[in-house]
Amino acid sequence: MNPLAPFARWIDAALREQLLEGDDVPTADFLNPAGEAALAGPDSVSWRIFRNPLALYIGGITAVLLELAEPRVRTGVWEHTSFRTNPLRRMRRTGLAAMVTVYAARSVAEEMIAGVGRMHARIAGTTPDGRAYRADDPELLRWVHATALFGFMEACHHYVTPLSQDERDAFIAEGVPAAKLYGAVGAPASEAGMHELFAQMEPHLESSEIIAEFLEIMERLSLFPRPLRAVNRWLIAAAIDLLPGTIRGRLELEARKSPPKPVARMLRWSGAAIDRLHLESAPATQACRRLGLPADHLRRTR
Repeated sequence: MNPLAPFARWIDAALREQLLEGDDVPTADFLNPAGEAALAGPDSVSWRIFRNPLALYIGGITAVLLELAEPRVRTGVWEHTSFRTNPLRRMRRTGLAAMVTVYAARSVAEEMIAGVGRMHARIAGTTPDGRAYRADDPELLRWVHATALFGFMEACHHYVTPLSQDERDAFIAEGVPAAKLYGAVGAPASEAGMHELFAQMEPHLESSEIIAEFLEIMERLSLFPRPLRAVNRWLIAAAIDLLPGTIRGRLELEARKSPPKPVARMLRWSGAAIDRLHLESAPATQACRRLGLPADHLRRTR
């Protein structure tokens, strides 16, 4: 018997509930239209990275910390989304959008992204210190796009499988078509471009009580079965540890402890083990079926 079988069943059930059968958030069909390609190809680095729930969870927290560090993005997220009042619902919607962008048929992804664009066009306001913002501002969209890629890429690199420089550059370049559809014109197309964007944005990043509140919300979430809930704090610690050192300092998170070495080894083992699992409900698996590929195509191309 496969000792990871119960783990696989739990992850598969969670994916099915969160992405395919949700009651309070939209769901997506990754099986149709049959044969229609996605924005990225099945042999892309993106398809390999986004299939791993551990990398997405850790990297997603890293990305949100970076987003909330930018005052205009922070105000928009906190005042115009349900993150504060219903964080699980917000995370499910964001996770679904990411999965649709990467794995859904192009026509499905384009329709979903157009809807997000219409929503962004209605969101505008002023930060507490008087700076005007719009959710469809290309500068802010570039930042949100880049922080998401950074978080997922670094989480995969540290806790699933190391990525070569060519793979890192390819992953970032693969995100450009989707970035344009979202309105993130001029998004970085390589890791060097991402570093340039981070250097440009860093002087504008700052600590905030909202970041502390976000971390408290994440620590309270019950995403795991009761015996595993203590793991959540180490996943959060791993996410904070991925932040660039200077930005971590700007966010006043230096005092946060890194995962102990045994915990980091456990997380890396778990990330690699999850990559070997067959998850029938995973968007990656269903997208492979839509394209007539074997369900384990991505495991074969590792």
